[in-house]
Amino acid sequence: MPLPYVYKVTKYDPIDWNEHGRYIGPEVEMSDHGPKEAAYLAAVVAFAEESGVAEVSIREPAVTGSVHFGLEAPIGGLGLAGQLAPDLSDYYDGAVVPVSVAVELVRAMLRDNGAWCRLEVEERFLVHVGFDQYMYIGSHIPCERALATAAALGLFPVRLERSPYDDSDEAPGPPADAAFWAKVADLATRHGTILLRESAVRNMSRWHRLTSGTVEGIELAPRAMLSVWPDLSPEVEAVQAKAGSLCEYVWEDRAGGIQSVTLADPEAEDFPDGAVAAAAISLIEEEYRPLLQGVLPDHDGVLRARWTAI
Repeated sequence: MPLPYVYKVTKYDPIDWNEHGRYIGPEVEMSDHGPKEAAYLAAVVAFAEESGVAEVSIREPAVTGSVHFGLEAPIGGLGLAGQLAPDLSDYYDGAVVPVSVAVELVRAMLRDNGAWCRLEVEERFLVHVGFDQYMYIGSHIPCERALATAAALGLFPVRLERSPYDDSDEAPGPPADAAFWAKVADLATRHGTILLRESAVRNMSRWHRLTSGTVEGIELAPRAMLSVWPDLSPEVEAVQAKAGSLCEYVWEDRAGGIQSVTLADPEAEDFPDGAVAAAAISLIEEEYRPLLQGVLPDHDGVLRARWTAI
């Protein structure tokens, strides 16, 4: 259910909005990395405090993929150095962070540093950052003090029915439950070896090569999206020759490690060296055909992740 009080909070004066609600005035659609950005961050803090929120959950985390749509270039570390683990092991759906870290995530999103996520407290609070410095804040209460604070900082809060990034009504799944793992075990038995793609963050993958004897006990990130694929092929050159546009190239290196990289145009990009076996998996929706898919439920068996496949 959408929160009852949702506001579009921006630096854009509604006087300069067109009939579609888009800004057409002189403001630059990038963060100034200065006082206006600071106003956005202070507004987040003000709304959180008035909503009685000290921590928020990261939902549907993502990083920049092969195509970046932001006006600023992404940077190394996603702008989150010192806030999250370098390997992003604490950046997953459902991870709870203090408002201070949430503010840094908002800063990184305003700057197009490479990270994107929804920040939410169920039935209580949300912060969503869209393109071009459009920020949406929701609460279970009107937050009149925070509204006044945002206006005093030079921002323009406008009430909406819901955030355009609100996916609380999305149906998740299918679940990676006991039936899913039984099918994985059966596929491993029949194929000998299979690949499991684990994605706890959109546009990031970790690959596991499984046999019937290694399916049980595999450690996975919370609420990860999982997909099962046929094993890597030793015919590396043939795999590379057949790779189409926008694919995930997966390979086993000489040390036995499984790595992957997203290639937007394999014909124009170099394949990594040293592959002893490989696969090229199309990331085009109508061509993305895993053997099996599932989303990890929480430890209590409830599926709370809202995302589905690619």
